[in-house]
Amino acid sequence: MGPPPDPPKTNFRSVSRRFLLSTAAVFDMDSTAGLGLYPLNRCKTLHMVRHAQGFHNVAGENDCKEHLPYDLFDPSLTQLGWEQVDNFRNHVHASGLSKRIELVITSPMTRTMQTAVGAFGGEGYIDGVDVTPLMVENACDSGRPAASSLNCPPFIAVELCREYVGLHLCDKRRSISEYKSLFPAIDFSLIESDEDILWKQEVGETNEEIAARGIKFMKWLWTRKEKEIAVISHSGFLNNTVDQFGNDCHLLVKSEICSHFANCELRSFVLVDRGMIGSDSSSTNYPGKIPYGTDIPCDFAKEKLQGNELKTVRAFNGLI
Repeated sequence: MGPPPDPPKTNFRSVSRRFLLSTAAVFDMDSTAGLGLYPLNRCKTLHMVRHAQGFHNVAGENDCKEHLPYDLFDPSLTQLGWEQVDNFRNHVHASGLSKRIELVITSPMTRTMQTAVGAFGGEGYIDGVDVTPLMVENACDSGRPAASSLNCPPFIAVELCREYVGLHLCDKRRSISEYKSLFPAIDFSLIESDEDILWKQEVGETNEEIAARGIKFMKWLWTRKEKEIAVISHSGFLNNTVDQFGNDCHLLVKSEICSHFANCELRSFVLVDRGMIGSDSSSTNYPGKIPYGTDIPCDFAKEKLQGNELKTVRAFNGLI
């Protein structure tokens, strides 16, 4: 019995090359994984904020049924809630957001409008300055001074971004007439009914219904010309809305989008129009070729040169 045959020799150079080629192919396939590139004119920056602490948050800390008593109808901010607003306002100014935000959208509830005015409104109202106040003095027994609308973006109230509609009295709004007397400079023109005809005592919205309303709100934003917008809303609305996004992201990125909103928390997002919902043209793109001149790309010129060389070879061989 002779010696065993030598094992087949491995061509390490060939294996190494195949490995590198396969790795390169995978890398090439995944080189844009996790990235997104979109035209700037198809993007809006949203600064989404949950209102500061309201009296219903304290009452319902241990039992959600505590939201039901009538004395918690459309509750105001607590003293601690106003402290949260003051600290948040400092951040808004220190970060430069106060100079960038073009529009403030608020849910038409006392706690959201107080948060919006306190964080994004002008400085304290000054007698003799002829501007309509965003909030009158001591609105809803808050003990707060009047807030000026001077040198701040416009404020509009939108019902699409209010909290779950129904069941809890804390989520039933006052009449628009009453709100106008408390928040004179907020624009309520988009709200059709003076009284709250959406709220029903017997039935409330489901998670699916409020999520659908949230997507409708996001699409509605594309009817606005403003590019950087603050939205002041509620935990139920915000959480159910943002939970519709980020499913194509890394789990950690998804959690940055969808984790629970704390009172007075701000989270900034880029909203991208990938379906031609809006019609905005770019204000920064530049067409080039002014003045006009030939601009054949190098890769096109190379392909053309190679094509001419192939024709020359074929002609030499009598093929053409």
